[in-house]
Amino acid sequence: MEWEVVIGLEVHVQLATQSKIFSGASTAFGADPNTQACAVDLAMPGTLPVPNEEAFRFAVMFGLAMNAEIGKRSVFERKNYFYPDLPKGYQTTQLEQPIVGEGQVEIHLEDGSSKTVRLHHAHLEEDAGKSLHDAVFDTGHGMSGIDLNRAGTPLIEIVSEPDMRSAAEAVAYLKKIHSIVTYLGISDGDMSQGSLRCDANVSVRLKGEEELGTRAEIKNLNSFRFIEKAIKVEAQRQIDLIEDGGKVVQETRLYDADKNETRSMRSKEVANDYRYFPCPDLLPVVLSDEYVEQVRGDLPELPDAKCARFEKEYGLSAYDADQLTQERPTANYFEQVAAKSGEAKLAANWVMGELAALLNREEKSIEQSPVNAEHLAGLIARIKDGTISSKIAKQVFEAMANGDGDADAVIEAKGLKQVSDTGAIEKLVDDVIAASTAQVDNYRNADPDKRPKMMGFFVGQIMKASKGQANPQMINKILKEKLDALL
Repeated sequence: MEWEVVIGLEVHVQLATQSKIFSGASTAFGADPNTQACAVDLAMPGTLPVPNEEAFRFAVMFGLAMNAEIGKRSVFERKNYFYPDLPKGYQTTQLEQPIVGEGQVEIHLEDGSSKTVRLHHAHLEEDAGKSLHDAVFDTGHGMSGIDLNRAGTPLIEIVSEPDMRSAAEAVAYLKKIHSIVTYLGISDGDMSQGSLRCDANVSVRLKGEEELGTRAEIKNLNSFRFIEKAIKVEAQRQIDLIEDGGKVVQETRLYDADKNETRSMRSKEVANDYRYFPCPDLLPVVLSDEYVEQVRGDLPELPDAKCARFEKEYGLSAYDADQLTQERPTANYFEQVAAKSGEAKLAANWVMGELAALLNREEKSIEQSPVNAEHLAGLIARIKDGTISSKIAKQVFEAMANGDGDADAVIEAKGLKQVSDTGAIEKLVDDVIAASTAQVDNYRNADPDKRPKMMGFFVGQIMKASKGQANPQMINKILKEKLDALL
């Protein structure tokens, strides 16, 4: 039997407002527990929520970026359930009339293919608090505690259609959402701090079937790697269960990264379980066409548009342009290097190659790069003008990363300037030819089409003799002339 995996994602994005969605309490991350939850966040008697206009503007920005319908009239409901980190006993959210309606986004996969994923809707809501398990308090004993600092932080929950058919597609979709919200500046997208979290609805069905299988929801996935692994292991669990004669039940599950498995958390609730009803404290929010168009006019250049521009303006391949525009800081860094060096393709290669490898090794973001854009542009300029070879450039780059100064300072201090003097290179070539009589005889007696490969031995010896500083182009030209003269 051939199975097909069906995936839909619910992505929760914390909005980067300074205050909460219905109160003036701070949303800053990292404060001491329960120091940023005010009476409104706790629904104390006599308090009333006041909507945060910035949260609505951010939600509209997202909807426009997703080519989605904008709900000109949106309504808040109360979603009723009891949980320790939900101080009100309900969550203020949107159900019937969300602020963002149907939309779509195109994702790009590693094999070069692309796919459109439909957006069902996105709605505004308030975040809950956070349960801290096995925390050590003043008593010195481990126990569970509740931090309500996060309670009331504005969220948009982005609900996709079940259009994804693999874990790779789900990760590509989530990365695209991450890219869009960070480009817009409506969220920092920091998954380690909970700014972007994801629930994955996973089901399986036989290939060719139309009807969806019973789904399980995997809650609170907070890294691209965990999302991919959780979807794969859950899909395989369902396939094994069905093939063994069992049935998948609709439920909520948690992913255990240590054991690489999902485990049951609770039976899956449906809307009726939450007893939704319109929030009596909040009026419907009505947006004018003029307001929406004003927000549209303030949108920055988005990833797809920037990608297309990079292809056209810099002559980059679709793959390179896509890689460079996934994160706004990377795109900005590349453009600075390309502008200062005048070499877009070399700039792309270095940003995606040596720089990316360095940042991965040191677990740093590009904003923390030890080599700034100006210094990398200076290095590329020295490759371009022949001062150093590409091989030597890697040594210079490492020295720059270690804080030894810009490219010119490193080249001068370490004596790495490329040898381009014709006389000096001719002497190196002559010395290697004189010391390699057997190889010269082999070259002379070889078929003409095999000789270009045989030159590699001589080039290697010359580069070794010059300590890697001889100009490779000049070596190849002079060497070929001298070897051909011996035929």
